[in-house]
Amino acid sequence: MITPWDGADFAGAKLAALVDGHILTYRRDNKPGIPWPGLIDLPGGGREGDESPALCALRELHEEFGLLLPEFRIWWARPFPAMDAPGRTGWFLAATITQAEIAAIRFGDEGHSPQLLGLGAFLAASDAIAPLQQRLRLVMETPRNGAVP
Repeated sequence: MITPWDGADFAGAKLAALVDGHILTYRRDNKPGIPWPGLIDLPGGGREGDESPALCALRELHEEFGLLLPEFRIWWARPFPAMDAPGRTGWFLAATITQAEIAAIRFGDEGHSPQLLGLGAFLAASDAIAPLQQRLRLVMETPRNGAVP
């Protein structure tokens, strides 16, 4: 399910990068003053310029994990209230990645401990960002090619 972007302004985008029943995650830095210090997070961040939600999420994936993913791999996208910008909109997207892409990860300098977590483990983690868990549940309810990811 992809909700088309209508060109409206938005604060940023997060991406559920999924492979074989797992999701690509990292742990946020434990610095005072940043949102959700030390919690498990997903690739994504703030919008730059006039980029679309998809381009925002894919740019962040590249900056944070060194992965270049084509836009056509995104199969789920929807706006939500922004998690750290009250009154603004944020986007949550899902894309399929491959084991070869996982092997090619070159993690950036924001956060630490990049890892693949089983979907159930991410959804049950008490130290994951709760709105991202809620949004991933909606993704998992959406059939993709006759199957749930």
